[in-house]
Amino acid sequence: MSTILLIEDEAELRELIQYNLERMGHKAVPLANANDALIVLEDVPADLILLDIMLPGLNGIHFLEIIRRKGVTTPVIILSARNGEHDLINALEKGADDYITKPFSIDFLEAKVNAIMRRSSSDINVKKSRQGIYIDDTTHKVIVDGEPLSLTQKEYDLLSLLIANPQRVYTRNQILNSVWGYDNDIFTRTVDAHIASLRKKLGERGRFIKSVPKIGYCWED
Repeated sequence: MSTILLIEDEAELRELIQYNLERMGHKAVPLANANDALIVLEDVPADLILLDIMLPGLNGIHFLEIIRRKGVTTPVIILSARNGEHDLINALEKGADDYITKPFSIDFLEAKVNAIMRRSSSDINVKKSRQGIYIDDTTHKVIVDGEPLSLTQKEYDLLSLLIANPQRVYTRNQILNSVWGYDNDIFTRTVDAHIASLRKKLGERGRFIKSVPKIGYCWED
């Protein structure tokens, strides 16, 4: 049974989502604000967080920033009435894994939750092997079809990041922060250059690194 933190201040919607999460076989922990969620998260090992943005007190984006700074890697799906491109990009940059705009159907939410759960449960195995690419984290070697592939350290880190989280879209700033350790729009071309080099070295498998217009990149089989 998976534990899902549901942070939503609208009582009727919160109860509806809670009911359906439990119907799906999950344990739902409903919370009306992010301040309480920070306290609960210290004691409850959540498998997924459903997070509204417009919350009383601490808003959803600030909550997301705080838990990511603390090293919390729990997947987060944003639930928001804001549907602008800027809102989506901002949420992804702050560490969200997915974004659902209100209103949404329960079937759509269920599909999103199931997709995140499948991805999370398979991350360990996925990172070791995908599409004939084997990554050995102990030696930092990459093997493709039984042959070693020569990558720079940054190319290795970039490939590991994308392969470990298939389907997840990373903005250029997220990649900069994860691989280079800094976040600055000035250097986003560095990401593009390394992506181009990595694709070239991967040959035909380079096509699995997809460009997401106006946002960034993801690994898609």
